[in-house]
Amino acid sequence: MSLLADASRSIDPWALHIHLDVIAVVALLVSGYVTALRRLGPRLAPAGQPAATTRQRVQFFSGAVMLFVFAFWPIHDIAEDYLFSVHMLQHNVFSLIMTALLLLGTPAWLLSWVIRPIVPVLRKLTRPIPATLLFNGFIAVSHAAVWVNYTASHELAHFGAHLGLVFVSAVMWLPVIHRLPELPVMSSPVRMIYLFMQSVLPNVPTAFLVFAETGVYSWYVNAPRVFGIGVVEDQQTAGAIMKVGGTMIIWTTIVVMFFRWYSESKRDKGDVLTVADVEREFARTTAPAGD
Repeated sequence: MSLLADASRSIDPWALHIHLDVIAVVALLVSGYVTALRRLGPRLAPAGQPAATTRQRVQFFSGAVMLFVFAFWPIHDIAEDYLFSVHMLQHNVFSLIMTALLLLGTPAWLLSWVIRPIVPVLRKLTRPIPATLLFNGFIAVSHAAVWVNYTASHELAHFGAHLGLVFVSAVMWLPVIHRLPELPVMSSPVRMIYLFMQSVLPNVPTAFLVFAETGVYSWYVNAPRVFGIGVVEDQQTAGAIMKVGGTMIIWTTIVVMFFRWYSESKRDKGDVLTVADVEREFARTTAPAGD
């Protein structure tokens, strides 16, 4: 994520690099959040409610800390210059944990204010099928050799790739985390099916990494070998992180959502939805905008 590139890679993965751009991004994110709560909260937050709950503040700042830790030295440097497996860990954290925490920590009134200029676009993108295609399409393209080799060796492109990853991840998580009146709303069963698809589609790039018998990415093939990890072993570890780590995060979310939905359904309606109910809801949710 750093914009300050070295002319060549050091053979020391622990060589200290201060990434000023990461500090600037995190500082801007945190200061913007705090300023919005103080200045906009009294005017836009629901009457009688705090601008943000303690839980939301903890979630947002946890996301900001995670961004700093995984975008700063030493993880950033090892991920960019030495090990694709650490690169994969970094991206998994950005897409599946950090982005979710930042969204969870953003009150609905503030998120509505932030997305106001792009609501027409988000209204189309956050439907189940477009969101699934956008997120998984980006993930697939970002694992192509030409993409990895170029972004890893060009700092500005690497920074842009991270911004793109965070954006498509936010689009993917928005329908799950927030139920804003401006955006399409998925019912709980549809959200669980939708999330399940996010854990299935990455199997293609995962298999591509796990079963490759030679190095796929020349940037990492030519990188200094560190910690005794070979090129193929590095790729296989990256595939395992993508599949096992990503699946665990998403399936854990689905399990939590299921028990919440089941409890609410049983308490409020005295029954649960049938398969036919889920099918009708899915058809309604995935219908083109304006139908």
